[in-house]
Amino acid sequence: MFEELKTRMNKFWNNDRALAETDPEFVELFSNFAYDEVVHEPGANHPDLDDATRATAILAALIGCQGVDEYELMLPVAFESGVSAVQAKEIVYQAVAYLGFGRVLPFLKKTNEILGAMNVAMPLPPQSTTTPETRAAAGERAQIGIFGERMRGFADSGPEETRHINKWLADNCFGDYYTRGGLDVRQREMITLCFLAAQGGCEPQLTSHAAANMRVGNEKPFLIAVISQCMPYIGYPRTLNALRCISDAAKAA
Repeated sequence: MFEELKTRMNKFWNNDRALAETDPEFVELFSNFAYDEVVHEPGANHPDLDDATRATAILAALIGCQGVDEYELMLPVAFESGVSAVQAKEIVYQAVAYLGFGRVLPFLKKTNEILGAMNVAMPLPPQSTTTPETRAAAGERAQIGIFGERMRGFADSGPEETRHINKWLADNCFGDYYTRGGLDVRQREMITLCFLAAQGGCEPQLTSHAAANMRVGNEKPFLIAVISQCMPYIGYPRTLNALRCISDAAKAA
């Protein structure tokens, strides 16, 4: 299905008269690399990296690096690759916890615009599994399941003046988002890795979530393949930083 991506992107370049006329050499160079070589490189693939998983990772990376124009082109390809409308929305929703609403709102609007053009009825089916009364406990359970027993009581730990952030991490980041339907825990940890790698400057959190990925079953070779597929969209420096964080997490495991 990812063969469609190169066709779709070539159509985009051809329709953008400015780029087609001013940068034809670059258009061909980038298209051949990103939509052919990277997709088919054996070292950048893994048995668990099917087209839907690849598309899910790239969508998350594009949100992380603020690539809204490319996201608009990628989302229809993701749907054709097996990503559902619910899964696409869940990727966007979870991004808020890692990038903030200010950077995610354009992607939510763009997703709704594309789904509307596809005549998808909205709002989509609710995916929340918690209530205001249960979200804190559910969030702590999610944290313990992903990071281990050291997260028990985390919401009440740390200096008093910043303890509310730890509480929010438990009840909001994990209680509100990780407990939702649509994506399983392996998928949620994978997209978190992509959010962090793509935005850069989050290497301590990236290393922590690389370790969390491995705890939930996303092993090092799979994570390397995921970041490799994201490389054309986030660049070499952030890719290399992400690979170092994955390696550090694997060594510490």
